[in-house]
Amino acid sequence: MKVVLFCGGLGMRLREYSESVPKPMVPVGYRPIMWHVMKYYAHFGHKDFILCLGYQGHVIKEYFLNYNEALSNNFILSDGGHDLQLLSSDIQDWKITFVDTGLSASIGERLLAVRDYVKDEEYFLANYTDGVSDVDLNAMIALAKARQSVACFASVEPNGAYHVIEADSDSGLVRDIKPVAAAGLRINGGFFVMRSDVFDYMRQGEDLVEAPFYRMIAENKLVSYCHRGFWACMDTFKEKQVLDDLYASGEAPWMIW
Repeated sequence: MKVVLFCGGLGMRLREYSESVPKPMVPVGYRPIMWHVMKYYAHFGHKDFILCLGYQGHVIKEYFLNYNEALSNNFILSDGGHDLQLLSSDIQDWKITFVDTGLSASIGERLLAVRDYVKDEEYFLANYTDGVSDVDLNAMIALAKARQSVACFASVEPNGAYHVIEADSDSGLVRDIKPVAAAGLRINGGFFVMRSDVFDYMRQGEDLVEAPFYRMIAENKLVSYCHRGFWACMDTFKEKQVLDDLYASGEAPWMIW
Protein backbone atom coordinates (compact mmCIF):
# COMPACT_ATOMS: atom_id res chain seq x y z
CA MET A 1 0.00 0.00 0.00
CA LYS A 2 1.08 3.56 -0.62
CA VAL A 3 1.74 5.70 2.45
CA VAL A 4 0.68 9.37 2.46
CA LEU A 5 2.63 11.42 4.99
CA PHE A 6 1.57 14.94 5.99
CA CYS A 7 4.82 16.90 6.29
CA GLY A 8 3.73 20.53 6.00
CA GLY A 9 3.13 21.59 9.60
CA LEU A 10 4.74 24.61 11.25
CA GLY A 11 5.38 22.97 14.63
CA MET A 12 4.75 26.21 16.49
CA ARG A 13 5.06 24.55 19.92
CA LEU A 14 8.56 23.38 19.00
CA ARG A 15 10.00 26.88 18.56
CA GLU A 16 13.50 25.63 19.40
CA TYR A 17 13.41 24.11 15.88
CA SER A 18 10.44 25.43 13.92
CA GLU A 19 12.05 28.61 12.58
CA SER A 20 14.64 26.68 10.61
CA VAL A 21 13.48 23.04 10.64
CA PRO A 22 10.04 21.69 9.72
CA LYS A 23 8.45 19.64 12.48
CA PRO A 24 8.82 16.25 10.66
CA MET A 25 12.58 16.88 10.51
CA VAL A 26 13.07 17.41 14.25
CA PRO A 27 15.49 14.66 15.27
CA VAL A 28 14.96 11.75 17.61
CA GLY A 29 18.41 10.30 18.01
CA TYR A 30 20.36 10.83 14.80
CA ARG A 31 17.35 10.66 12.44
CA PRO A 32 14.30 12.95 12.06
CA ILE A 33 11.01 11.76 13.52
CA MET A 34 9.52 11.29 10.05
CA TRP A 35 12.28 8.75 9.30
CA HIS A 36 11.15 6.75 12.35
CA VAL A 37 7.58 6.82 10.99
CA MET A 38 8.73 5.75 7.52
CA LYS A 39 10.92 3.00 8.95
CA TYR A 40 7.87 1.70 10.84
CA TYR A 41 5.84 1.41 7.63
CA ALA A 42 8.76 -0.13 5.75
CA HIS A 43 8.96 -2.79 8.47
CA PHE A 44 5.45 -3.91 7.46
CA GLY A 45 6.41 -3.90 3.77
CA HIS A 46 4.89 -0.54 2.79
CA LYS A 47 7.71 1.40 1.13
CA ASP A 48 5.98 3.62 -1.44
CA PHE A 49 5.73 7.04 0.23
CA ILE A 50 4.00 10.25 -0.85
CA LEU A 51 5.21 13.27 1.11
CA CYS A 52 2.74 16.18 1.37
CA LEU A 53 5.18 19.06 1.71
CA GLY A 54 4.52 22.57 2.98
CA TYR A 55 6.54 24.68 5.41
CA GLN A 56 10.28 24.32 4.77
CA GLY A 57 9.61 21.52 2.30
CA HIS A 58 13.00 22.10 0.70
CA VAL A 59 14.67 20.95 3.94
CA ILE A 60 12.96 17.55 3.61
CA LYS A 61 13.95 17.32 -0.06
CA GLU A 62 17.56 18.16 0.71
CA TYR A 63 17.67 15.59 3.51
CA PHE A 64 16.73 12.73 1.21
CA LEU A 65 18.76 14.03 -1.74
CA ASN A 66 21.81 13.91 0.53
CA TYR A 67 20.80 10.89 2.59
CA ASN A 68 23.73 9.26 4.39
CA GLU A 69 23.10 5.53 4.74
CA ALA A 70 26.24 5.08 6.84
CA LEU A 71 24.70 6.86 9.83
CA SER A 72 22.23 4.05 10.55
CA ASN A 73 23.89 1.01 8.97
CA ASN A 74 27.04 -1.03 9.45
CA PHE A 75 29.71 -0.52 6.80
CA ILE A 76 33.31 -1.27 5.86
CA LEU A 77 35.64 1.65 5.11
CA SER A 78 38.86 1.00 3.20
CA ASP A 79 41.33 2.57 0.80
CA GLY A 80 42.01 5.46 3.15
CA GLY A 81 38.33 6.34 3.30
CA HIS A 82 37.73 6.30 -0.47
CA ASP A 83 35.86 3.00 -0.52
CA LEU A 84 32.74 2.55 1.61
CA GLN A 85 30.88 -0.76 1.51
CA LEU A 86 27.47 -0.74 3.19
CA LEU A 87 26.51 -3.96 4.95
CA SER A 88 22.81 -3.02 5.01
CA SER A 89 20.55 -0.25 3.76
CA ASP A 90 17.60 1.83 4.97
CA ILE A 91 16.03 3.39 1.91
CA GLN A 92 17.46 1.59 -1.11
CA ASP A 93 14.11 -0.05 -1.86
CA TRP A 94 11.96 2.94 -0.84
CA LYS A 95 10.09 5.00 -3.41
CA ILE A 96 9.45 8.58 -2.27
CA THR A 97 7.24 11.08 -4.12
CA PHE A 98 7.65 14.70 -3.07
CA VAL A 99 4.57 16.91 -3.58
CA ASP A 100 4.21 20.58 -2.66
CA THR A 101 0.72 20.78 -1.12
CA GLY A 102 0.78 24.40 0.06
CA LEU A 103 2.22 26.42 2.89
CA SER A 104 -0.93 26.79 5.02
CA ALA A 105 -3.14 23.96 3.74
CA SER A 106 -5.13 21.83 6.16
CA ILE A 107 -4.66 18.06 6.35
CA GLY A 108 -7.78 17.59 4.24
CA GLU A 109 -6.49 19.96 1.57
CA ARG A 110 -3.11 18.22 1.53
CA LEU A 111 -4.79 14.85 1.07
CA LEU A 112 -6.91 16.17 -1.80
CA ALA A 113 -3.75 17.56 -3.41
CA VAL A 114 -2.27 14.05 -3.74
CA ARG A 115 -5.48 12.35 -4.85
CA ASP A 116 -4.08 11.46 -8.28
CA TYR A 117 -1.14 9.65 -6.68
CA VAL A 118 -3.39 7.12 -4.89
CA LYS A 119 -6.28 6.90 -7.35
CA ASP A 120 -5.37 3.35 -8.38
CA GLU A 121 -5.13 2.08 -4.79
CA GLU A 122 -8.01 0.17 -3.21
CA TYR A 123 -6.63 1.14 0.19
CA PHE A 124 -3.80 3.44 1.24
CA LEU A 125 -2.18 4.45 4.53
CA ALA A 126 -1.65 7.91 6.00
CA ASN A 127 0.03 9.53 8.98
CA TYR A 128 0.81 12.95 10.48
CA THR A 129 4.57 12.14 10.86
CA ASP A 130 4.84 13.59 14.37
CA GLY A 131 3.85 10.50 16.36
CA VAL A 132 5.40 7.07 16.86
CA SER A 133 3.82 3.83 18.00
CA ASP A 134 4.07 0.04 18.06
CA VAL A 135 0.51 -0.35 16.75
CA ASP A 136 -0.08 -3.63 14.90
CA LEU A 137 -0.52 -2.25 11.39
CA ASN A 138 -1.52 -5.59 9.89
CA ALA A 139 -4.32 -6.00 12.43
CA MET A 140 -5.49 -2.46 11.77
CA ILE A 141 -5.61 -3.04 8.01
CA ALA A 142 -7.49 -6.29 8.57
CA LEU A 143 -10.09 -4.46 10.68
CA ALA A 144 -10.58 -1.77 8.04
CA LYS A 145 -11.15 -4.38 5.35
CA ALA A 146 -13.38 -6.58 7.49
CA ARG A 147 -15.64 -3.65 8.37
CA GLN A 148 -15.47 -2.28 4.80
CA SER A 149 -14.81 1.14 6.29
CA VAL A 150 -13.96 4.20 4.26
CA ALA A 151 -11.46 5.20 6.95
CA CYS A 152 -9.97 3.58 10.02
CA PHE A 153 -7.69 5.23 12.55
CA ALA A 154 -5.80 4.08 15.63
CA SER A 155 -7.41 5.30 18.84
CA VAL A 156 -4.99 5.72 21.73
CA GLU A 157 -4.94 6.93 25.32
CA PRO A 158 -3.76 10.55 25.59
CA ASN A 159 -0.38 11.27 27.15
CA GLY A 160 0.70 14.28 29.15
CA ALA A 161 0.42 15.83 32.59
CA TYR A 162 -3.05 17.30 32.08
CA HIS A 163 -5.90 16.43 34.41
CA VAL A 164 -9.60 15.98 33.67
CA ILE A 165 -11.95 17.54 36.22
CA GLU A 166 -15.59 17.12 37.13
CA ALA A 167 -17.04 20.27 38.64
CA ASP A 168 -20.40 21.88 39.39
CA SER A 169 -21.16 24.37 36.61
CA ASP A 170 -22.76 26.92 38.99
CA SER A 171 -20.64 26.82 42.13
CA GLY A 172 -17.39 25.62 40.54
CA LEU A 173 -17.02 23.05 43.30
CA VAL A 174 -14.74 20.27 42.06
CA ARG A 175 -16.23 16.78 42.40
CA ASP A 176 -13.36 14.77 40.93
CA ILE A 177 -9.96 15.21 39.30
CA LYS A 178 -7.83 12.57 37.60
CA PRO A 179 -4.92 12.34 35.15
CA VAL A 180 -6.10 12.47 31.56
CA ALA A 181 -4.60 9.02 30.94
CA ALA A 182 -6.82 7.56 33.67
CA ALA A 183 -10.02 9.24 32.52
CA GLY A 184 -11.02 6.56 30.02
CA LEU A 185 -10.68 8.96 27.09
CA ARG A 186 -9.31 7.98 23.71
CA ILE A 187 -7.99 10.21 20.94
CA ASN A 188 -7.09 9.94 17.27
CA GLY A 189 -3.52 8.61 17.15
CA GLY A 190 -2.87 9.68 13.58
CA PHE A 191 -2.36 6.22 12.01
CA PHE A 192 -4.91 5.88 9.18
CA VAL A 193 -6.07 3.20 6.76
CA MET A 194 -8.22 4.72 4.01
CA ARG A 195 -10.19 3.36 1.09
CA SER A 196 -9.85 5.20 -2.21
CA ASP A 197 -13.42 6.49 -2.07
CA VAL A 198 -12.52 8.61 0.97
CA PHE A 199 -12.35 11.52 -1.47
CA ASP A 200 -16.09 11.24 -2.14
CA TYR A 201 -16.63 12.39 1.45
CA MET A 202 -14.32 15.39 1.21
CA ARG A 203 -14.87 18.97 0.06
CA GLN A 204 -12.33 21.62 -0.83
CA GLY A 205 -11.26 23.68 2.18
CA GLU A 206 -12.36 21.14 4.79
CA ASP A 207 -10.09 19.49 7.32
CA LEU A 208 -10.06 15.71 7.28
CA VAL A 209 -11.13 14.94 10.84
CA GLU A 210 -14.17 17.18 10.84
CA ALA A 211 -16.90 17.34 8.19
CA PRO A 212 -15.62 14.36 6.11
CA PHE A 213 -15.47 12.11 9.17
CA TYR A 214 -18.96 13.15 10.26
CA ARG A 215 -20.26 12.14 6.82
CA MET A 216 -18.63 8.74 7.26
CA ILE A 217 -20.07 8.40 10.76
CA ALA A 218 -23.55 9.08 9.37
CA GLU A 219 -23.11 6.09 7.03
CA ASN A 220 -21.33 3.82 9.55
CA LYS A 221 -18.18 3.97 7.44
CA LEU A 222 -15.67 5.17 10.07
CA VAL A 223 -14.03 2.76 12.51
CA SER A 224 -11.23 2.98 15.04
CA TYR A 225 -8.63 0.40 15.96
CA CYS A 226 -8.21 0.37 19.73
CA HIS A 227 -4.47 0.39 20.40
CA ARG A 228 -3.42 -0.21 24.02
CA GLY A 229 0.33 -0.32 23.47
CA PHE A 230 2.88 2.45 23.11
CA TRP A 231 2.03 5.74 21.41
CA ALA A 232 3.65 9.15 21.75
CA CYS A 233 3.29 12.41 19.87
CA MET A 234 5.99 15.11 19.62
CA ASP A 235 4.09 18.37 19.97
CA THR A 236 6.31 20.06 22.53
CA PHE A 237 9.99 20.16 23.43
CA LYS A 238 9.22 18.20 26.61
CA GLU A 239 7.65 15.41 24.55
CA LYS A 240 10.71 15.41 22.30
CA GLN A 241 12.91 14.94 25.37
CA VAL A 242 10.82 11.92 26.41
CA LEU A 243 11.39 10.31 22.99
CA ASP A 244 15.09 11.18 23.10
CA ASP A 245 15.42 9.56 26.54
CA LEU A 246 13.66 6.39 25.37
CA TYR A 247 15.89 6.25 22.31
CA ALA A 248 19.05 6.80 24.38
CA SER A 249 18.02 4.05 26.79
CA GLY A 250 17.92 1.52 23.96
CA GLU A 251 14.30 0.74 24.79
CA ALA A 252 12.37 2.75 22.22
CA PRO A 253 9.08 0.79 21.91
CA TRP A 254 8.27 2.13 18.45
CA MET A 255 11.48 0.73 16.91
CA ILE A 256 9.98 -2.64 16.07
CA TRP A 257 12.21 -3.15 13.01
